[in-house]
Amino acid sequence: MKMNTERSWMKDKHPASHWEAHHDGTKTVTCKLSPRNCVIPEGSVGRCGVRGNVDGALYTFNFGKSVEATMEFIETEACYHYRPGAKILSLGNIGCMMSCDFCQNWRTSQVRHLDDRIVRYYTPEQIVDACKTTGVNVISWTYNDPVVWHEFVVATSRLAQAEGIVTLFKSAFYIEPAAVDELIGCIDIFSISLKSMDEQFYRKFTGGTRLQPVLDMIERVHHSDRHLEVSQLIITDRNDKVEDIDKTNRWVIEHLGDRVPLHYVAFHPAYLYMNTVRTNPEILLVARDMARRVGIKYCYIGNQFRAGVADTHCPECGHLQVTRFGLRAETVGIDADGRCGGCGMPSDIHDPHDRARRDVDPLIEGPDAAVSHFEWNAEAKSAHIEVDDPRGGNIACPVLVERLGPTAVPLEHYVLGGVLKRIIVSKGSDGETGIRAAAAPGSKITIFPVLDRAHFPTSTELGVELTGFKREPRTQSAFAAAKAG
Repeated sequence: MKMNTERSWMKDKHPASHWEAHHDGTKTVTCKLSPRNCVIPEGSVGRCGVRGNVDGALYTFNFGKSVEATMEFIETEACYHYRPGAKILSLGNIGCMMSCDFCQNWRTSQVRHLDDRIVRYYTPEQIVDACKTTGVNVISWTYNDPVVWHEFVVATSRLAQAEGIVTLFKSAFYIEPAAVDELIGCIDIFSISLKSMDEQFYRKFTGGTRLQPVLDMIERVHHSDRHLEVSQLIITDRNDKVEDIDKTNRWVIEHLGDRVPLHYVAFHPAYLYMNTVRTNPEILLVARDMARRVGIKYCYIGNQFRAGVADTHCPECGHLQVTRFGLRAETVGIDADGRCGGCGMPSDIHDPHDRARRDVDPLIEGPDAAVSHFEWNAEAKSAHIEVDDPRGGNIACPVLVERLGPTAVPLEHYVLGGVLKRIIVSKGSDGETGIRAAAAPGSKITIFPVLDRAHFPTSTELGVELTGFKREPRTQSAFAAAKAG
């Protein structure tokens, strides 16, 4: 594919790593970042659309280029055993080494569909400074798969770790060993999406060529000292049969053991796979029960707003250790020394009591405060709140969130600032009907509906997020039901 340097985000290039030149006089190169090993002629880009050959050398065109940085929670990344409830700074690149026809973020992963106006430009220093300004102590590389953002991820992660900031890599992990080894040197947490245990699934639906490299690299991380969790999106009529689930469970127990957390995650129709419905919640419960029967100690259900499906219990005595609903988590049964409150055995959760700085200045209430509301509905039970503070710079921008409904809960305080202008808020209980957000006078508040926790919204209109690439409704009643709540 020829380069389109007329696109604004392709004006700047950065030297790429993990490639080799062809010494045949053609200036052709091979990208060695993913098992695709794209052979790229001079003047062209690889399958990802963001790594290209300029005069016989490979460059990346997405260094520092991202969707809007967002404050989220670590549970967003299918990571339940590392600082439950911790705030994270999530960043998502443009482009992808895969081309899943069910992609939840196709508007940014598939660059031919990318709206250049949503691309943001960050430096490693700006990201680390934003963490310091807001008190967030985890950076997550997420949304579009970060594999093709390798150079920026590595540079920023090294700088972050030098400042005591934890790094998290959320990926489908279609990547080569040398790049994995480099990541192991600067990433603390790996949350890996194993899309299927079927070779044909990868070839037919993801644009990948082989399954085995993914499995090999998951094991490579497992044998390191890095924190690992594995998830699988259960896609309607694609990998939701008990035979498919059994293959995943047995591979996990045989190759990763019984203590690596496994997440089965609900899917929403997207991109080219629209003529279907969301994952049947019952098959998720079946998947969890099957995992337990083969000996997996920790299996969770994601993208489901219901009590009990994502709680952590002690595998020794059954004592409730962490309770979760949506993206909200609370450690309730682990003592200050990290031991189970029931039997006293050491917990498998790393740093169960998040100690990140939480002090904020909530003095934004009053008649002049900027205020916006959002009602939860059948499709969107989470939302991104974006705040443009007219003061700008690295000034801390406090945001208050009030949860609406019959259950009274305290106001939640957040701090934005610097390059960080978005936060995620999700439904926190069965009776909750929506949220009210308030920020400093003069601020502009914009609310974006989030369809699922891995989804990065690009529009404030739920209908746009629902209808997908073909601009057709998934079902006759989906949008009407979403509007009605």
